[in-house]
Amino acid sequence: MGGALLLPLLSLLCFGFLKGARPSTFTVKNNCAYTVWPGILSNAGVAPPSTTGFALSPGESRAVAVADGWSGRMWGRTLCVQSSSSGAGFACATGDCGSGTVECSGRGAAPPATLAEFTLASIGGDDFYDVSLVDGFNLPVLVAPANGSCPTTDCPTDLNAQCPPELRVIVAGATVACRSACEAFGTEAYCCNGAHGTPAACAPTGYSRLFKAACPRAYSYAYDDATSTFTCAGGSAGYGVVFCPAGGSSGNEASPPTSAAYPPMVFSSGGADPATTRHAVTLLPLLTAIFQAMTTR
Repeated sequence: MGGALLLPLLSLLCFGFLKGARPSTFTVKNNCAYTVWPGILSNAGVAPPSTTGFALSPGESRAVAVADGWSGRMWGRTLCVQSSSSGAGFACATGDCGSGTVECSGRGAAPPATLAEFTLASIGGDDFYDVSLVDGFNLPVLVAPANGSCPTTDCPTDLNAQCPPELRVIVAGATVACRSACEAFGTEAYCCNGAHGTPAACAPTGYSRLFKAACPRAYSYAYDDATSTFTCAGGSAGYGVVFCPAGGSSGNEASPPTSAAYPPMVFSSGGADPATTRHAVTLLPLLTAIFQAMTTR
């Protein structure tokens, strides 16, 4: 008799577990006038989705399922090329994850890149999400929960057009990304570390205020939590992540250049701190790979 009672109970528990373990779905859409290659990075200890990188043509969208409780980030890559002859593999001028393939496979975005960040709750919990410019900007992004009662967040503005000269990333004369002041100058005050490693000691700067004025709902620096982290109580069945939510030419001015003859990515100096040069040297292998892939395509 005890076994007869135990079987329905176990079935009920298994049903409840499977119901709670349902995946969430991200619908990733490209509203830009050019191809974007989304990248996905799961946090440490979190199972990745079935794809971690793919291409989206203008107007195209793709659904990506993640397990309940997933946490990680998504971003867009631009000006990507595939070379089968130079050994450089797959590389992108902005947002490159350094995997050498379209799939990012556990690698994150090289800054500058606009990030959509998520922490999906455990069973019955809340979701937390944001759009972050802490690592700089390359594309306008919008995050919209499928649960219509939860708020959207975004950075819909073309910050490349407003980027100060000392922060610009330039390809063939066009600004294709805007670095953070931390990446450009590397000081504790801009990076919120060292003596400036607490919210009380790390205040907004002129650069972060520029980002915040353009995108009020996005993170503009490391401790910009109060106006930049959003919550979906009880979670959401899914999220929309839209690149260039305003459509058309938002983002990298018009369509990014595609000629195999354009030069490697260069940083505008604009009288910036000498730290700018150090960061350019750090990215030299990536820049070389991009240039080789483009010139041998």
